[in-house]
Amino acid sequence: MIWEAMGAVVVGLALSFTATRQLPERFPVRSLALATGPVAALLGALLTRSILGPGHPVQTLAAAVAVGAALLSVLIRPARGALRGSAPA
Repeated sequence: MIWEAMGAVVVGLALSFTATRQLPERFPVRSLALATGPVAALLGALLTRSILGPGHPVQTLAAAVAVGAALLSVLIRPARGALRGSAPA
């Protein structure tokens, strides 16, 4: 259990670090993104473990990545000028 939780936190931290390095202008508050990734991944891992039970480490880490990416995507700001090129309604 503890290794799955630690793995989820490391995966979430790596995911958020990569996201903030690749898209620094889309994440205005880097510290919020770096905190959200590990917490979201841990939440996803614990939720998956409570549903599937012990003995599914690959599925648990896959869910940790999915939930971490989903909650990080909520923090992304739209690119500047993204709405300028849109067609009028």
